[in-house]
Amino acid sequence: MSVKVALAQINVTVGDIQGNAQKVVEWGRRAHAAGARLLLTPELSLCGYPPEDLLLRPAFIQACEDAVAWIAAELRDCAGLHVVLGHPYQKPEQKAGEAAESEQARSKSWAVPDRFNAASVLAGGQVLHTYCKRELPNYQVFDERRYFVSGRDAGEAPVVFEVDGLRFGLNICEDAWFEEPARAAKAAGAQVLCVLNASPFHLGKVEEREQRMAERVAQIGMPLLYSHLVGGQDEVVFDGASFALDAQGRVAARAPMFEEDLTLIEVGADGAVRGQVLPLPEMEAQAWAALVTGVRDYIGKNGFPGALIGLSGGIDSALVLAVAVDALGADKVRTVMMPSPYTADISWIDARDMAERLGVRYDEKSIVPMFEAFNTSLADEFKGLPLDATEENIQARIRGTLLMALSNKFGAIVLTTGNKSEMATGYCTLYGDMAGGFAVIKDVAKTLVFRLANWKNQQPSLRADGTVGPVIPERIITRPPSAELRPDQKDQDSLPPYEVLDAILARYMEEDQSIAEIIAAGFAPADVERVTRLIKINEYKRRQAPVGIRITHRAFGRDWRYPITSKFRA
Repeated sequence: MSVKVALAQINVTVGDIQGNAQKVVEWGRRAHAAGARLLLTPELSLCGYPPEDLLLRPAFIQACEDAVAWIAAELRDCAGLHVVLGHPYQKPEQKAGEAAESEQARSKSWAVPDRFNAASVLAGGQVLHTYCKRELPNYQVFDERRYFVSGRDAGEAPVVFEVDGLRFGLNICEDAWFEEPARAAKAAGAQVLCVLNASPFHLGKVEEREQRMAERVAQIGMPLLYSHLVGGQDEVVFDGASFALDAQGRVAARAPMFEEDLTLIEVGADGAVRGQVLPLPEMEAQAWAALVTGVRDYIGKNGFPGALIGLSGGIDSALVLAVAVDALGADKVRTVMMPSPYTADISWIDARDMAERLGVRYDEKSIVPMFEAFNTSLADEFKGLPLDATEENIQARIRGTLLMALSNKFGAIVLTTGNKSEMATGYCTLYGDMAGGFAVIKDVAKTLVFRLANWKNQQPSLRADGTVGPVIPERIITRPPSAELRPDQKDQDSLPPYEVLDAILARYMEEDQSIAEIIAAGFAPADVERVTRLIKINEYKRRQAPVGIRITHRAFGRDWRYPITSKFRA
């Protein structure tokens, strides 16, 4: 006895409830036509993840409830098909328009009583069962205790349902990282564990996810099916890579990363699972796909007609341009080179070369006249004072103003080009190079910027002239990084070597090591004190930075919430 199961790895949009519902119906029909008897959708696939404070709006919950019934009715004619749908759920006696928050709920969280992160089993035009998530994550980018009540705390029972004689139990994402929800499903009679997921990507997460699920299988002794979301939502991206483990914990099926996919598998009562196992891409390929997905979906889902990039001839803007073209196509990307008195000839030569290789629109607009006008206007104020960061920032702000003017006039969104190392240390200008709508490499450290640029140039890329070859001019990668805001400027004039800076940043920001621990690991005390001080004093800048793509487990954004005013220095 075996059951054909389909994992719907789909890209949905937060708040597009009818559009998402239509997609579930379409994929349900595809699964049924392929002979599947069970379709698993990702966590909260009906409303998109994370819906955040939309969950506090009664009309949003009602629209989701209506859509669940609509999907069930639409798939009524798919005889024998069971669909597991992820959606927010509120008990009928706790209708959003009827119930106020109880004192008990207010004391525990912001959640409305009996509102759940749920999964319903649909078949024959009916909702047969509804499972309520038991473990609510409240760390990193997750904030589920603000919105939901735990199914366990509310006394909700595990859900087990039968398809062609095989009994399937349900867990939702975080549930499967703990032993109790899986054991509860098994105790209720489950032979196979189905896990619905919306787990944001970061480097190393795919391998960690499969390892943890293999540990869960070893504890419960039954196969595990993992249906995962794909696509970008604001600063987080979802990588897909849905998979299935047999009863021995071996990967028996794996879907592609960062693509929609309908993965078909056969699950037997003996614990056997049969399917296609796709290999995992290398780390650089995963990071690149995450950035491309983030740009494509942020711009596409928000309706921007294209992207605008200030191209400097440096490696950061070059990397952002290459990602943007892969995400959007050359016809939707415009570049502007804005030379100053300190811009080297090789910068505009390399910038023009790269734009030609990729076939994007390229314009040059000198900021020299505007810079001179600013200097003239401020001459009396600055008389007798040396040149410093003030004049450097004026140049950056002129460029930001020009890019935002073009954005306002033509609608394209400005993609900023600052990397994680710069965001950490404040090596960026408010209302200057930080001006824009989306920060593509905000979570990419400078050392990783170089790795990704080299990786991209090793891939067979079709250039605008019809040839295949590197898209980033080699000199952009090999020349010393410089903001070119004063004569002969180099980044390392004012920062430690990036290998040192990024290592300290990773230990302090991503691993929460103390200053003393980092020094004990062998880093020079002066470098550690300098870098950590810069991280602390530039929090006010990061609060005003545009949203950007998260690819590490600790990014400057949803999972970095430090006070601007603070005297803590350890």
